[in-house]
Amino acid sequence: MRRPVLVQFLVALALVLLIAASAVAQTVPRADLSRFDYRLSARPLAPGVYVVEGDNADFSLANGCNIINTGFIVTGAGVVVINTGPSKRYGEQLRALIARTTPEPVLQVIHLNLHPDYFLGNQAFADVPRYATAATRAGIARESAAYETNLFRLCGDWMLGTETLGPDRELAATPGPWRVGNREFVLRELRGHTASDLVLVDRASGVAFVGGLVFSRRIPTTPHAHVADWLASLDALGQPPLRTVVPSHGPVFDDGSGISQTQRYLRWLDGHFRAAAASGLEMNELLRAPVPPEFAAWAAFQTEYLRNVAHLYPLYERQALAPGKSLR
Repeated sequence: MRRPVLVQFLVALALVLLIAASAVAQTVPRADLSRFDYRLSARPLAPGVYVVEGDNADFSLANGCNIINTGFIVTGAGVVVINTGPSKRYGEQLRALIARTTPEPVLQVIHLNLHPDYFLGNQAFADVPRYATAATRAGIARESAAYETNLFRLCGDWMLGTETLGPDRELAATPGPWRVGNREFVLRELRGHTASDLVLVDRASGVAFVGGLVFSRRIPTTPHAHVADWLASLDALGQPPLRTVVPSHGPVFDDGSGISQTQRYLRWLDGHFRAAAASGLEMNELLRAPVPPEFAAWAAFQTEYLRNVAHLYPLYERQALAPGKSLR
């Protein structure tokens, strides 16, 4: 076998193995369906700062719709909880986990955007203030009924008893630090993944909870996306560089990789969709077009890329027919 052909063969084989390994990893959920136990665990990222990692996958019965990274921070005056998960069961198990981890009581909850796994665990936190931006509060009120229906369809009895209990307090990003107990936080309201993407940075540890702005080794979700705004927010997010970054979906990272991954994907998607629309490709033709191997190996590719096309490509088609029209 000639050397160039051998190299091509080895590269192709490595890609196949990478995709297969990714698929296997996604099919082994941490949840125990027989007991409806999410098997949540708190991983310390810094003293008093914890992430509770979900599966890097798509919603399913096997994982109980737990695909989100939630978190909590011990402040000396109580615990700040960051997002509450996809169901009442999750919220209850998260609260029990917090009680096992620290003697401090839960003080308040923060929701980083309007998507269902950010707030459907709220019934377990009905006794504490629940904060979100004005746009996120409005979005939850508008779309929560549809979210409940969809997650019941996807995850069945994991969702029993789950009803929306929305955020009851408004939280606005301010130029100065936000103080809770002995902690100082930076709050930034960006946009692009949704109309309001809240970022919380713990100043002492440098841990940043960045919500849905960043997806790590996973295809981004796009039902509320505006790609140009999202890319602008990612540029702003990385300045100054963050230390430890907790995306809502996918592995936590310390090296900026998740931000750059999301940027690469959105830039590719934007250019790919523009070129396809300009060429007059229909949606089914676009779905058959090649996708870079890096992205094809990411979690939830088979389902989420299809949704990306369904959510966003009609906007590019309309713009191709009316140049100058905004992609909204």
